[in-house]
Amino acid sequence: MSRVPFNELPPDARLWIFSAERPLSEPERARVLEEVDAFIGQWAAHDVPLKTARDLRYDRFIFVAVDGRAAGASGCSIDALVRRMKGLQAELGVELVNHAPVLYRDGAAIARVSRERFADLVESGSVSQQTVVFDNTLTTVGDVRDGRWELPASASWHGQAFF
Repeated sequence: MSRVPFNELPPDARLWIFSAERPLSEPERARVLEEVDAFIGQWAAHDVPLKTARDLRYDRFIFVAVDGRAAGASGCSIDALVRRMKGLQAELGVELVNHAPVLYRDGAAIARVSRERFADLVESGSVSQQTVVFDNTLTTVGDVRDGRWELPASASWHGQAFF
């Protein structure tokens, strides 16, 4: 198989979202995309090539997806992806593999804080149920297309966890 444009994957394609701790510089973006492209270009599960795609959004969110209709990612192949991202994280000195922080819109900017800090912001009224958050726990391309990635906290798991 091969890498295809992200928008060509079916809605049920499996998705992994990696978020950088800060916006990536132009050289960092180029390096991340180069590494991800090299990885997914040869990505296979049990020696079966995978149909893959990637996307970079807002200079900090890396989407990697696999169309499982022909062949799906196995546990070992997923582990290989995470290892590659951790290696890239170490090389760049930018955290990429950590789903614990909360990312949300603070005006036009994207803020990243610990869950404890987000809870404090909720308590102080600095963020509300209308605050736009990023749900990086999504697992399909269709979830992103259906607007469940960037949405008000009240419509995400954040609403249940923090309000």
